[in-house]
Amino acid sequence: MNTVSVPQVISPEHLLKHWQGHRALTRHVIEAFPEKDFFEFSIGGMRPFSKLVSELLAIGVPALKGIVNRDEQPYSEAAVENLATKAAYLQKWDEATAEINQYFKQIPIEDFEKTFNLFGQYEFPIIENIFYFIDNEIHHRGQGYVYLRALGITPPFFWTRA
Repeated sequence: MNTVSVPQVISPEHLLKHWQGHRALTRHVIEAFPEKDFFEFSIGGMRPFSKLVSELLAIGVPALKGIVNRDEQPYSEAAVENLATKAAYLQKWDEATAEINQYFKQIPIEDFEKTFNLFGQYEFPIIENIFYFIDNEIHHRGQGYVYLRALGITPPFFWTRA
């Protein structure tokens, strides 16, 4: 029997590197904020950047952990509610970076196309959920760029990935 193999466009390792590159840039954006403005500054009714970062922290590790363990726990920001300083957010960000590496590597390649009901409410293939994590981070980081510009702070170059 002749089987045709379709070439893979991106490896899981490259996808993780891509995501972690975005996370490194988001970390630089967090660092660029003055402490007070990280928690208080907003424009047009958007949430302060600390709240946007809380959302990102509540998605990344819990979502991957849920995917790996096939656990549909609901979305919750409870684990990041008590972060009160920018330094605490940066520490949590770094911890999450290591955990994302750990959980991501536990997803077998054949599972990326399998459907998973993320947080018990988003039933999509795992790969699409991961793309959402990245897209959502880019979206919120863009809001952070607008805030920094409004504060008179030049944000990091968008191509910075380390």
